Amino acid sequence: MDWRSTCVRDPEPAWPGRGGSALLRRARWAVTLCLSLALAGEALAAPTVRFAPERDYGPFVYLTEEGRIAGLSIDILDLLVREAGLEITMLPARPLAEQLAATRRGEVDLLSSLRPTAERGAFLQFSIPYVSVPAVLVARAKADAPVQLRELQGQKVAVGAGYAVEAHVRAGYPQVQWEAVSDDVSALRGVVEGRFAAAVVDLASFHFVTRQHQIVGLEPSQRVGFEYRLSFAAPLGRADLIQRIDDALVKLPASKRQAVLDRWMPPDTLEAPRRAPWATAIALGLLGLSLLVAAAGWWWRRKRPA
Repeated sequence: MDWRSTCVRDPEPAWPGRGGSALLRRARWAVTLCLSLALAGEALAAPTVRFAPERDYGPFVYLTEEGRIAGLSIDILDLLVREAGLEITMLPARPLAEQLAATRRGEVDLLSSLRPTAERGAFLQFSIPYVSVPAVLVARAKADAPVQLRELQGQKVAVGAGYAVEAHVRAGYPQVQWEAVSDDVSALRGVVEGRFAAAVVDLASFHFVTRQHQIVGLEPSQRVGFEYRLSFAAPLGRADLIQRIDDALVKLPASKRQAVLDRWMPPDTLEAPRRAPWATAIALGLLGLSLLVAAAGWWWRRKRPA
């Protein structure tokens, strides 16, 4: 039985005559104590946290055809909520840009699958990262050589609007005509349909989206020098929430975390993009040169007088 249901009730009436006032004072004291304990219990209860999921950022967080929120980040969050002492309220799934705007308006307590950036740091604070994956250039598959960003001057290349990698590629490749899109599905479909010459997405999302949406004829062709180290995020001023999540992440057994990663990101989905022939030739040339230098050193030591 809940102790709060037994404490907050009318006290028994005081007996008339001697001692009645004392009994009444004790009854009032008991009621006051029980009310105080009840309020303290409410304060210690798990705080309700409004979680804002992205609509289409698989395999990390996405809306299934059945209307369910799923993904690697959701499975990690499920493992953390008990240890962190949180009660999650799931908000409607929307594109990242909309969820960030809602957070600025004070409508969101928690986001997932975000990489810290200076712009986001102006209104968000971040947990320690729980997964890392590289960003890659994706283009239509070519038999001779994969497409490289330096070849795409003046051509349209898609990138997620508000994604952490957007600022990186815009600054590093200003000669490219960057087109911000709502999500990776739109980016990859645009490449297949010929609206974009290529797209920049993370490697895990490329494999997930192409398999989930049956998109064919594309290949990851180049790493763009950006690593997605994804974290949970909360508005500034919610250091208590981030601390709860960090503590729970530290206590999360490595085996449970790895099981989630393997379920959503099998090792073969993180293989490096195919090298261009010139890159392979350079690598082989450097290997051959190192072997030649080693052989020359060995010969010189053999011929040197003792």
